[in-house]
Amino acid sequence: MPVKSSGLDATRCAILKRFFDGEIPLMATEATKLSRFGLNVRVYYEDTDAGGVVYHARYLQFMERARTDWLRQLGFEQMQLRDHQGVLFTVRRADVSFVYPARFDDLLTVTAGLVHRGRASLDFQQEVLQASDGTPCCRARINIACVDAERMRPTRIPQDLMNALPLETADGR
Repeated sequence: MPVKSSGLDATRCAILKRFFDGEIPLMATEATKLSRFGLNVRVYYEDTDAGGVVYHARYLQFMERARTDWLRQLGFEQMQLRDHQGVLFTVRRADVSFVYPARFDDLLTVTAGLVHRGRASLDFQQEVLQASDGTPCCRARINIACVDAERMRPTRIPQDLMNALPLETADGR
């Protein structure tokens, strides 16, 4: 799976390719080592506009799925975080660049890489890539805030989740 301009090094690309080819499971320890997660998404008719091109808001939904599955790979379910720890994660800021149109029936790889950990927020660098050749379709920097589920006010990320987060972020810091 050659990846153009994605920021992934050759080792990480090889591991993700083996994961997407079904050769290895991507367990929490591997996700932690990578600090980056990838999810394959097929473009359905409902994802496109009249011209057969992915509607711009769908990219954000694809990215949400990747972040949710990244969190799941670390061993945390969003509903359990809400029900047992009283926290939710919400998008606070999104800086999105649309690079190349994805179309009906394309297979895409949606990445989620943690680039900053704060006490009450996480920053992700995300890309939507053509799975066939790594052509970037969309890039985004997403800031996620941790909020108290009842008051909807910022709160600290639970310590057990902080302990599970990669020590090195996807940008090497």
